[in-house]
Amino acid sequence: MKVRTKLFLAMASLIMAMSLLFILVTQFVVRGVLEHMDLADRTREIGVLSRQFQGFYEKNGGSWNGVEQFRIGEDWNRGRWDASIRLLSPERTPLYAAGNASDEEVIRLGIRKNLQMAGKTIAFLYYYDSEVANVSKLRFGIRDSVTFLLFASTIVFAILSLLIAFWLSKRLTDPFMRLLPAIDRLGKGEFGIKVPVVSKDEYGTVARAFNEMSAQLERAEAVRKNLTADIAHELRTPLTVLRGHMELIQQSGRAVEPESLLPLQDELIRLSRLVDDLHQLSLAEAGKLPLERKPADAAALLERTVDRIRPDADAKSIAVTLNVRTDQTVIVMDPHRMTQVFLNLLINAVRYTPSGGEITVTAERVEAGNGKPARMRITIADTGPGIEPEHLPFIFDRFYRTEAARTRNSGGMGLGLAIAKQFVLAHSGSIEAASSPGRGTAFIVELPAE
Repeated sequence: MKVRTKLFLAMASLIMAMSLLFILVTQFVVRGVLEHMDLADRTREIGVLSRQFQGFYEKNGGSWNGVEQFRIGEDWNRGRWDASIRLLSPERTPLYAAGNASDEEVIRLGIRKNLQMAGKTIAFLYYYDSEVANVSKLRFGIRDSVTFLLFASTIVFAILSLLIAFWLSKRLTDPFMRLLPAIDRLGKGEFGIKVPVVSKDEYGTVARAFNEMSAQLERAEAVRKNLTADIAHELRTPLTVLRGHMELIQQSGRAVEPESLLPLQDELIRLSRLVDDLHQLSLAEAGKLPLERKPADAAALLERTVDRIRPDADAKSIAVTLNVRTDQTVIVMDPHRMTQVFLNLLINAVRYTPSGGEITVTAERVEAGNGKPARMRITIADTGPGIEPEHLPFIFDRFYRTEAARTRNSGGMGLGLAIAKQFVLAHSGSIEAASSPGRGTAFIVELPAE
């Protein structure tokens, strides 16, 4: 059963239950009010008649035989010329009649009194006159009118409520009904599909979450499809070089000189480095990267890393400056992994900074506030050409390069930033890039300082 049908049935059941309850309560109240309407008080007259008939019954040995000949007192009607009475047995058999009104009028519109003796009903006495009849008609009229209006209004209310319930159930489930086909298409592999966000309530939140999930799946699928092509691209050149050299050696038929094996060794080193990088990246992404956390001086680590790249920077006349703006530089981390991160960022900075440029490394302590722990912020900024805005969201993806031509010599393998990001995330930190074309790039790494 569809959710729309369940919702409609639930609302319809509630409407019908409330309507029936309203009818019953109203009927009960109206009947109680009408029964206590005392517009025509005939207590005295009925009391006089009851005593006379009960006296006859008792004197007659508990029998109504001959009651039709019984003469009641003349003051029973108190001068009301249109008064009438009827006496019926417990089996509704006529026993006595007086007055000009018809039996139907007396019984239907008159006041009934149960005559009892020794706890047993011996007869039903009906008293009738025009005033009593008018009051009875008023009661019946009010009761019938209220009943008719009650049922008519309830039917109209129920129909309108059911129509509104149907409209509401349709309107409330429409966003989900639009979402279901998209979910089905997404399940069949149509990643990237989106649904319109037509409201700002919970339905809109669900639609936005679905669109974000679909976009993430599309990106993940694109990464998965490109991964094989990227790895093949990185492996093709060294393998081609290795095969070419091996074929050349085989065809030459001469002894192999040690110098001729150096290019083969370089390509093997490159292949080994690619495999090692992929292995480390896969461990980090799976959360299985082994870390040797211990208190370490971040300032000293940065100074050693800067000293490692300084020869290359000096060769390009690039000034490298280290600024430490805090005395609290000891944090808990894996020095080896973080050295890889900072070394990768500095090597990239040297690679892309033109001769005569500048690289600035800044370390500072940032107080987060709101009860959150402080963090150590390390910023590595260069004066290189910068990164175009359309490339910034993807520079931490595997095998991503900003160069139009995928040059291996100048662009590397495209794994360094992806590895750096995963290493930082493994330390519960964050890394981001800020860049303006023509003004350089800054990588900001934040690590827990406590």
